[in-house]
Amino acid sequence: MRYAYGVTSALLLGGATLSLLTGLPAGAQVAQNDLQKMQAITPRAGAPASFADLTHQLQPAVVNISTRQKVKVQGGGTNPFAGTPFEGLFGGGEATPTTREAQSLGSGFVVSADGYVVTNNHVVTPEGQGGVVESITVTLADGTEYPAKLIGKDAASDLAVLKITAGKPLPFVKFGDSSKARVGDWVIAIGNPFGLGGTVTQGIVSAVYRNIGSGGAYDRYIQTDASINQGNSGGPMFDMQGQVIGINRAIFSPSGGSVGIGFAIPAETAAPIVDRLIKGQSIERGYLGVRLQPISNDYADSLGLPHNKGELIQSVEPGKGADQGGIKAGDVVTKVSGKDVTRDQTLSFLVANTPPGTRIPVEVLRDGKTLTLNVVVGKRPTDEELAAQSFDRKNGADSFDKAAPKGTGLAEKSLGLSLLPLTPQIAGQLGLSIDTKGVVVNAVDPSSDAGAKGVERGDVLLAIGGKNVTNVGEFEAGIRAAQAAGRTAVNVVVMRPGQPPLFAGLRLR
Repeated sequence: MRYAYGVTSALLLGGATLSLLTGLPAGAQVAQNDLQKMQAITPRAGAPASFADLTHQLQPAVVNISTRQKVKVQGGGTNPFAGTPFEGLFGGGEATPTTREAQSLGSGFVVSADGYVVTNNHVVTPEGQGGVVESITVTLADGTEYPAKLIGKDAASDLAVLKITAGKPLPFVKFGDSSKARVGDWVIAIGNPFGLGGTVTQGIVSAVYRNIGSGGAYDRYIQTDASINQGNSGGPMFDMQGQVIGINRAIFSPSGGSVGIGFAIPAETAAPIVDRLIKGQSIERGYLGVRLQPISNDYADSLGLPHNKGELIQSVEPGKGADQGGIKAGDVVTKVSGKDVTRDQTLSFLVANTPPGTRIPVEVLRDGKTLTLNVVVGKRPTDEELAAQSFDRKNGADSFDKAAPKGTGLAEKSLGLSLLPLTPQIAGQLGLSIDTKGVVVNAVDPSSDAGAKGVERGDVLLAIGGKNVTNVGEFEAGIRAAQAAGRTAVNVVVMRPGQPPLFAGLRLR
């Protein structure tokens, strides 16, 4: 996130609907008198006089979670002879890794009478690389401790399911319908902040489906001002019907403590994943095989698009669903299965939550025209497989032929860019294929919009206004076309050697 402060993975809140009546077996029907009792204690809509009755019913299903871990750390201490002629005589060589004990604290909630517990994945995942969780302990509201078994976890959604055996039916809660949450609705959070078990805080829903810039398919949270801190992770956020509508996951804070901005995983996201983890099923997510780029306001202006709608296809993976369905680099995806693509409802979210093998309509904007393409969603590769696809190469843009012919100077005047044709010799110096077509940035005016947006000497401009270019004259023709159309910005495709192309909207001056 581009903020002065960070989003802290604080051990936070969770979700479940109140099916909580001590001793009820999982799935049992609530007795009529108990149902009436629940309705009687549920606060009225609006400002409740007290949260005490509701808390009394919910608190027994909220648990504290602690882990004992062994974590590998770099061993060795400070060499007292460092920086002296004797440095290499005592304890020379690299430090030997050692193992230390570590603990983590978090929260969770029971979702069945036979002891299934939901929490965040980061609560039960060891710190750093090479760490091992040796034991997990779940502590109930009455102080009873049980060893817990990890049933399943999912790093992408930051969810995990544990199992405890209590020898008796446990109080439990269920997931509610977070899609009905509205800004201003009352919520309460119960958890284990800083190890202070059974802490209850209240607040309202500050925003629904908040994108916090972490990327991925699950960057979509309920925001609340209920006070949540480190140790609340994995605990539940309840609505006034006693239903869990969120699982507390992170806070936005300059100090590491609560400042009234917390984020919870929506129940509608968590519930199906938890269900599959309990059943021992793998989590399969949809995949199109595209690299995405957000659309800046300037780029939207260059296309005549409204702001906050659509995502740009930066590149398409050959042979995957997007490629087979006809999606191309430079397309702006505006709808998926009839749903608008926005900052709060991203393409990644919509596709990831579509079962692999499903054929879906994808609406794209291409060359000023709207097209509907039918695409078959594939299965998302593992994180390890995706990481193996990335690579990086050194930028070799140090020696250009300064005598190369230039254009009329329109690019320099309008965009602050001095351009050169991309000759086979320059392409070779940049580590590109000698048949790559485009123009090369020779210099950038740092006061220009292009300079402010990170365009650098050695970048290759492949297209302008949706048309590929092979020389400086064609690029400047694209500038004149944008000016004639009354545009205040022009869209270009920029490629930095060793990286995939980027689509940028550059402000004309």
